Amino acid sequence: MKTKYQITYSLLVCLVGLSATAQRLPLDSVLARVITNPALQVYSAKAKAQDAYAAGAKSLDAPKVSAGQYQVPYQFNPNGGSFMIQAEQMFTNPAKLRAKEDYMKGMAKVTAEDKGYMKNQLIAQAKQYYFERVVLEKKLALLQRMQDQLEYMLKDANIRLTYGKEKLPNIYKAKADLLELDNTREQLNNEINQKNIMLNTLMNRGKQTTFTVDTTIVLKDYETAITDTASLANTRSDLKAISRNIDLQRLNAQIEYSKRKPDFGVQAGHMFSYGGMANQYILMASVTIPIVPWASQEYKANLKGIRYEAEELQQQKMDVLNQAEGQLAGLRAAISSKKRQLKNYSQNIVPALQNTYKTSLQAYEQNTGDLPSVLDAIRNLQSVRMDALDRLQEVLILQVTYEKENETN
Repeated sequence: MKTKYQITYSLLVCLVGLSATAQRLPLDSVLARVITNPALQVYSAKAKAQDAYAAGAKSLDAPKVSAGQYQVPYQFNPNGGSFMIQAEQMFTNPAKLRAKEDYMKGMAKVTAEDKGYMKNQLIAQAKQYYFERVVLEKKLALLQRMQDQLEYMLKDANIRLTYGKEKLPNIYKAKADLLELDNTREQLNNEINQKNIMLNTLMNRGKQTTFTVDTTIVLKDYETAITDTASLANTRSDLKAISRNIDLQRLNAQIEYSKRKPDFGVQAGHMFSYGGMANQYILMASVTIPIVPWASQEYKANLKGIRYEAEELQQQKMDVLNQAEGQLAGLRAAISSKKRQLKNYSQNIVPALQNTYKTSLQAYEQNTGDLPSVLDAIRNLQSVRMDALDRLQEVLILQVTYEKENETN
């Protein structure tokens, strides 16, 4: 027996030591660490790559150098032909190079908005897991309160049993209720561990790292907010990404339009004549003529297609904005309803069951009531308090969803 107590004491000391050393992370600290998530670093690397590609967008084609026999007759003649060295260089129209560079830079801007959208999703996930962890902690505290009540009732019932004022089946029932709390506590601790793993994953650190949370909860008055579509279009990353894609299509159109402009080239060659003949040279300039019908058909068709794609993106933006506005209106209605339910729990349902518990406990202490009535009152009060915490969690998740849709972090 002594050894058993020593083991129990050692375990308690270890648990106290772990809780004392566990890092406390408020929600702001968790959200700040989400930035290190690899999913966001992917977009950062992609944007850097696109910027690097844009840096080389204005480079010219490589020059062409050739050398060999020139106008040498098949029949041997020491005075015929020459040996020629020749160089060629094409100069792409500067307007084409600028349009290409602008397009590459525009791609990096789209990637930046995509990164903002992913960041908003990850932050929303972190908030949801954090609030679920907070509610689980509150449920554990509520469970401890119920355990204290049952232990008190069991102790009192055992005393009454020695004087023949209590029945043994009632004591067994109270013990069963008390032992059942162990399963509930195990389930809650398992869920807390799962939330910790999910949060650690989002923070990109050791998955089993333990930490405590700030159980302070602030409910915001989103149900009275008004949606400003102009502000929404300027804050939501997915809408800004669509706008960037529309800009990108305009830059793509500039690339196609620049194909109307000519490119220039220069060709120079020197010929070493055989047989003492005078040396000769070639110096020629060239220009492309892209406006001829057989050459202009492609970029004209591409410009037409780009206009339709831009129109598609504009309609997509309007659709997303319309859906977001409806989603926010629905969330406000849901938040308002859940808050009314919470108020009903706190002002009416829980006080009524508290009075039921107090009345049954008072009757039991005065020997006018029985133990099962008190146990039922404790269970009912516990169940309603748990339901109230479930409603609280629903309000918090709705609040997180509203902030995700409105992209307010």
